[in-house]
Amino acid sequence: MKEAIIKIKAEKEQSYPVLIGENLIDNAYQYIKEYTKANKFLLVTNEKVEKLYGELAENKNTYKIILPDGEVYKNMQMLNKIIDKAIEIKLERKDAIIALGGGVIGDMAGFAASIYERGIDFIQIPTTLLAQVDSSVGGKVAVNHKYGKNMIGNFYQPKLVLADTKTLKTLDERQFKTGLAEVLKYAFIEKSCQAEKDYKLFEFLEANISKIQKRDTQIIQELIYICCSLKSSVVNKDEKEKGLRAILNFGHTYAHAIEKLTEYNKYTHGEAVSIGMKMVFNLALNIGYINKEYYERCIQLITKYKLKTELEEEFNKEIFYESMKNDKKVSNGEIKFVIPIKEKEVEIINKIDKNNIIQGI
Repeated sequence: MKEAIIKIKAEKEQSYPVLIGENLIDNAYQYIKEYTKANKFLLVTNEKVEKLYGELAENKNTYKIILPDGEVYKNMQMLNKIIDKAIEIKLERKDAIIALGGGVIGDMAGFAASIYERGIDFIQIPTTLLAQVDSSVGGKVAVNHKYGKNMIGNFYQPKLVLADTKTLKTLDERQFKTGLAEVLKYAFIEKSCQAEKDYKLFEFLEANISKIQKRDTQIIQELIYICCSLKSSVVNKDEKEKGLRAILNFGHTYAHAIEKLTEYNKYTHGEAVSIGMKMVFNLALNIGYINKEYYERCIQLITKYKLKTELEEEFNKEIFYESMKNDKKVSNGEIKFVIPIKEKEVEIINKIDKNNIIQGI
């Protein structure tokens, strides 16, 4: 499969491409210069990625900041470090910030770009499966707060997303599975994404388990293309999450509570999401939204990809529930859930009995 291009349409008739292919990173600046007029760049990355792909910063007009690796570092302190570096190198409004890394780096670098001098250009070069299929596309940028995930953030679209599948070959198994959790999420919500084409992602995942687990290049590129196409269909209709875009939070209401209660250092985001999806399937089955047959098919898909479905510890259910009530998507004091209602379809529901919510945990 040759290089694939998906167009994301943002506000004010602006749009940007998501380029998907192998070895794109080798010619990153050729692509970057097509989509920004920046003269100077600040490349934001982490310790792990810098050792593998840090040569990008060898461009004479590129400066680099290396941050610690992990969700626990997605905070205001690290955001300030990026801003400090931008000021130190005298980054100007016509210049750009490049995010080289996973979802944490992309979120922080994008947020920094959105607030530095009231907004400068921003390039996404995602190096994890999770970032390539989800977080690098759509313009959500944020940092975490001790009271909730992504509580401080913005909607800010990049000028370009460069998804190089080569970077997935150096990804450890745990992080690869973290990305697969978001991939499966799209399979469970596909019909609700209102895409022009039926990609049959659920069936694609069922038919290609071995190839996906072995990271077959062509299959993985197709997988990224499908997920980004589905997300673009949603974002193009609802960039600022006023309605439809909330379906992308399937499994995330439970997941964000899990991450917060474990202080972002026990489970990866994808691990929390796969557990959260199991919980929301439990909830949907218990209150009669889906039947047992569909429930079992979905849980079987999660387990066949060897994703986490159970918590390793027991939380106080009341504390867990209150943690969900602090989520930024709570409206009028009610927790919003994205609930499966039939095969590959979900609905946003905010009037669910507390006992049913707790029973899903």
